[in-house]
Amino acid sequence: MMPAAPHLWTAADAAAATGGTAGGSWTATGVSIDSRTVQPGDLFTAIKGPNFDGHDFVRPALQSGAVAALVSRAPAEPVNRDSLLTVGDTLRALGDLGRAGRKRSEGTIIAVTGSVGKTGVKEALAHLLGRQKETHFSAGSFNNRFGVPLSLARLSPSAAYGVFELGMNHAGELTELSNLVRPNVAIITTVEVAHLEFFASLADIARAKSEIFAGLEPDGIAVLNRDNPYFDLMAEAARAADAEIITFGRHDDARFRVVQSEAAGAGSDVEAMADGKRISFHLPLPGDHWVANALAVLAVLAAAGGDIKQAADDISELKPAKRRGERHQVRFAGMCFEIIDDSYNASPAAVAAALSVLGQSAPGPSGRRIAVLGDMLELGGDSPALHQALKDDVDASAIDLVFAVGTQMKFLFDAVATEKRGGWAETAQELAPVILASVHSGDVVLVKGSAGTRTGQIVDALRNLDSNSVRMAGGR
Repeated sequence: MMPAAPHLWTAADAAAATGGTAGGSWTATGVSIDSRTVQPGDLFTAIKGPNFDGHDFVRPALQSGAVAALVSRAPAEPVNRDSLLTVGDTLRALGDLGRAGRKRSEGTIIAVTGSVGKTGVKEALAHLLGRQKETHFSAGSFNNRFGVPLSLARLSPSAAYGVFELGMNHAGELTELSNLVRPNVAIITTVEVAHLEFFASLADIARAKSEIFAGLEPDGIAVLNRDNPYFDLMAEAARAADAEIITFGRHDDARFRVVQSEAAGAGSDVEAMADGKRISFHLPLPGDHWVANALAVLAVLAAAGGDIKQAADDISELKPAKRRGERHQVRFAGMCFEIIDDSYNASPAAVAAALSVLGQSAPGPSGRRIAVLGDMLELGGDSPALHQALKDDVDASAIDLVFAVGTQMKFLFDAVATEKRGGWAETAQELAPVILASVHSGDVVLVKGSAGTRTGQIVDALRNLDSNSVRMAGGR
């Protein structure tokens, strides 16, 4: 029998946290801001966003099982007033719920940010800590002014650990989110080229990332990448917050240091020093970037009081997060090829890492290494040069064929050798049929791009070949 969902909010508790008025008595086991994904027992919060107003979906949310709705005005359709919690501003009230959820927690709270790797590190921490004690973590990439308070509002009072991803693309955003989360441990995975459209330099990005220490609790711990060129800048910010600093990387001074790593299958065998103790583990995720992530995870876990030895043993169970390096085998019309779905997002460092992983992949007989790359967004005036510069990574990784999506990735497409040009289109929808017609048996196909380029549509089209073959074989 599945355990009962925890009671998160009674009507009285939610009203006290938000300063609202509850029309009736109820107990919520979850919190939602999306009527399409409401679960039975949720408190639905009607947020007015840039495209939709949640007040228009209160009735559907209640019909889907929500026990109550947090509103600031009458819903579009009449509902039982006993199921309403009325406040002045629902977004502010969601923040109030988050603050109250954080205040009542006695668990160790961890905040994760970084130019790349933050979601993977957050998911890995959630898995490894969850093997040791009750752990709550933010779903998907709920890392902004909507997602962070929602994740805090969902924090169970009994959780021993809470892991929260914090994102930003402007200065000042992490200060606000960090003060909301009030972490005991905060990590910056790394600082790389990203969001340059909104920053004058990489140093400014490092300063903005260092805002994660603004809300650090007394006796808090900062976990930093000792290999990053901006380590000193970030360490200064951590010290200004009176934080203890724990480092990871390949640097001789790192407390969690890679001694040796070797590619092994679709991952790496790693030897490392962890706070002076030698440990070995198999990491089932490929690439040097994941070796660094694994050390980061162990450093945070140690800072949070977890069992490092058990975590090192459990690392072999890690799997990539959705659309962040997932691998799929597709069989269609007598052929078989592999997809590496890394289509969630992209930056120069992340694309370079993904191309390296593709370069380490072994195609089947007559197969090729194919890179399908979408625009990297928010790079400002340097965008054309940064896209074109990926040519060196394409060549270094022995990529056979490049398909490109978007006006910016056209700069890379034009830069690679003629024989490597598979095709270019302005949109993923236009390019998908060209790729479908080009893929061969034995190919390994990497798909990566910023979320706005919708390269995930290409992954779906390729995977649907497999579904079509099953339907064709099985009939109706």
